[in-house]
Amino acid sequence: MSCPSSGQQGLYPQNPQQSAGTVWPGQPCQPCWSCQPNQASWPVNQPSASTPTTWPVQPTQPGWPNPATIQPNQPNQPGWPNPPTIQPNQPGWPNPATIQPNQPIQPGWPNPPTVQPAQPSPPIQPAQPNPPIQPAQPNPPIQPNPPVQPNPPVQPTWPAQMVPFNMNFPRGIYDKLMLTIRGQIKPDAKMFTINFLRGNDIALHINPRFNEGGKAIVVRNHKLGERWGKEERELLGPFPFMPGHHFEMKILCTFTEFKVVVNNTPTFEFKHRIREVNQIDRINILHDVTLTSVNVDTLP
Repeated sequence: MSCPSSGQQGLYPQNPQQSAGTVWPGQPCQPCWSCQPNQASWPVNQPSASTPTTWPVQPTQPGWPNPATIQPNQPNQPGWPNPPTIQPNQPGWPNPATIQPNQPIQPGWPNPPTVQPAQPSPPIQPAQPNPPIQPAQPNPPIQPNPPVQPNPPVQPTWPAQMVPFNMNFPRGIYDKLMLTIRGQIKPDAKMFTINFLRGNDIALHINPRFNEGGKAIVVRNHKLGERWGKEERELLGPFPFMPGHHFEMKILCTFTEFKVVVNNTPTFEFKHRIREVNQIDRINILHDVTLTSVNVDTLP
């Protein structure tokens, strides 16, 4: 049966195979719905649904797939993801028998905050005034260290004792040697003696006498062997000793003479009569005196 709007037949014509290329069959016009016959009135020559339509054999063109090898795509189910392919007993893969379905997540409710009772605020302490700033005290000036004084040589000291008193000079006497004698005259003293000795010779003889013809004098002399020299009696000041009183006598030796001071008063000087003073190596003190100390010093 023909469609009123077209002279085309409802069936596709069977075109013979062309030798000069593939010729696709012409497309029929769309059928008119108003004159569409029902299924029972289609021509007998309509191909059956069970009989597949035979398409003309197309030559195999390079780059075209073979229609016989093309498998139709399976339609994916809408909205469902492809299930994962789980390989059994593969290391690192979960066992399907042990997979538990995910539990629905329960909505979490926040824990209500713990309300702490309000603590009373501590009373505000009044601010303490800052103490006044003390002015900085200046640093005291640095005092230089005093120079170190060398220790003086230790001189021998003899304690108080009764006479006779003897002391040796190992090197003899020498220039700037100072001999200090401290003691006390006996109350009934008549005389006392101080001798500087060289062997049996007396280099200096000092002999205070408290009553010689009713006069107090100080005699100085020397003695070589058994022979005395000329006496010296003159003093530079008054007689310095008194019975029962203490005294201090300083005797200084120089290159030329002895100088004697009693109670800080120059008394006399005596020139060397034995000039080898380094041979004068001993002193002795005799008679009516008690000694407190005897010191030997060297003046600078």
